[in-house]
Amino acid sequence: MKIFVDKVMIDYRRFRSKDGDYVASIVARYSLTFLEDRNVISFAGGLPDPSTFPIDDLKRIAVEVLDSYGYDVLQYMPSRGISMYIKELIDFLYRVRGIKTSMDNVIVTTGSQQAIDIIARMYLDEGSYIAVEEPTYIAALNAFRARRPRFIGIPIDDDGMKTDILEEKLRELRSKGEKVNLLYTVPTAQNPSGVTLSIDRRKHLLELAEEYDFLIIEDDAYGLIIFDEDKYVPPLLSIDYSGRVIYVGSLSKVLTPGMRLGHIVAPREIIESLEPFKQIADLHTPAFTQYIAAIVLREGIVERNIPRIKSIYRLKRDAMLKAIEEHIIESAWWTKPIGGMFIWIKLNVEIDTEKLLQKAFSRGVIYVPGKGFYHNENGFDTMRLNFTYPTITEIGIGIEKLSKVIIEEINQ
Repeated sequence: MKIFVDKVMIDYRRFRSKDGDYVASIVARYSLTFLEDRNVISFAGGLPDPSTFPIDDLKRIAVEVLDSYGYDVLQYMPSRGISMYIKELIDFLYRVRGIKTSMDNVIVTTGSQQAIDIIARMYLDEGSYIAVEEPTYIAALNAFRARRPRFIGIPIDDDGMKTDILEEKLRELRSKGEKVNLLYTVPTAQNPSGVTLSIDRRKHLLELAEEYDFLIIEDDAYGLIIFDEDKYVPPLLSIDYSGRVIYVGSLSKVLTPGMRLGHIVAPREIIESLEPFKQIADLHTPAFTQYIAAIVLREGIVERNIPRIKSIYRLKRDAMLKAIEEHIIESAWWTKPIGGMFIWIKLNVEIDTEKLLQKAFSRGVIYVPGKGFYHNENGFDTMRLNFTYPTITEIGIGIEKLSKVIIEEINQ
């Protein structure tokens, strides 16, 4: 039997398609595969705290699903998702997000990343325009980059995307006879910055979508983990009355990411257009996880667990903000998120955080450099810090270490 090893003489790159070669290069450039050494404090990933996973409930329900539904849970299923799960998901979204929808308006995806990918495949051509926040979610950017669109970057501040600047850019495009096709936003506790789009800007954004004729991808990954509930704002979909919003959601942050359960809620025509792309991608999301999640939602396990998740994450956010306030350089600006998983720092000094990462790693702390979150690789002096995965003790130690590395770099 022939055994294949890495020591081959074939250059497999010459077999790639143009798209394959392009995608391979961009994903490698913005790879988030950091070394997860146990001796290193990681602010790099977007990992939930594993103590929030309802392990005992999942064990019990997994056995119940196999006992009650037998071979059905191990079979092929419809591409849009199993009816049992979609019905429970619809009720859940109405209870927790105020989203009223129907079976015809939902498709289940294998995580929200797949949702973003198939939307991009359906609605972006090479050269078409997509507007994104600056910065924005790196994995979404990579999904869009694979379609080779033209990006329009919209800066953010403490109230989210600056929709007045968006309006200026839309007006400028119109004067040239061109238009934006899609706008992608993470409006609540944004990844990577943590900022939340204000209600006035949400309304303005919807008005602009109607006036300038584009669709909005609303990525609501963090909408269920808002700690400062007095600052709650509704999802865009719940105040959209003209069918402009394609809503992307996930159970990864409030159940477990490993179950890979995402969903799209949109007008029926859009859902029908996306279904073939879902079939091409993987036929359907695993039935077993959908059955388990259906019972989890029916029993209210997620809703009972959300307050605990919020409590844990609020303490961790506060610990990181306190440590940053005490240790970070005076020139820096950072966000103060009302929820989610991330804090964004702009150092406002001549330091490339991508180059600084290796030194930080050698001192026992890692983060995500900010360049990859910009469509044009700006943000050389920025970084994203995750506060949900490390312990409170690790947060304090890690921020102090990181600050010392930054100061040393400045004083070189």
